[in-house]
Amino acid sequence: MSQLDKKEKLVLFDGVCNLCDHSVQFIIKHDKKNIFRFTTLQGKTASPIIESFKIDTEKTDSILLYTSDKTLYTKSSAALRIALQLSFPINLLALFLIVPKCIRDRVYDYIAKNRYQWYGKKESCMIPSESLKMKFFE
Repeated sequence: MSQLDKKEKLVLFDGVCNLCDHSVQFIIKHDKKNIFRFTTLQGKTASPIIESFKIDTEKTDSILLYTSDKTLYTKSSAALRIALQLSFPINLLALFLIVPKCIRDRVYDYIAKNRYQWYGKKESCMIPSESLKMKFFE
């Protein structure tokens, strides 16, 4: 994806999930280096990435992290790599990367499976404010 600068990373998220929306707001608040950009899994920008990596969006209960070097991280790896780039002390969560991925992803999958029940679902995707539009791709 040519729209990303080398230092930028793209977060793909479920646009109708309240937990995902709150997570995006949290990332924006703590992204002191201004490296994260966002798009919904349902958006136009996500389509070529999803196709390229053969992601089944019907089975994906995951936030995705796409980097300018065309690497895609999923589930707990995406969440922890995002945390690594955020301000202190949030970046310390990246220490959990030492936990085996299969264990991390079980915890992630449990939360993802229950996210609509616990946090609810929106009728439509979030519309960013004017001040945040530059951080979002369609």
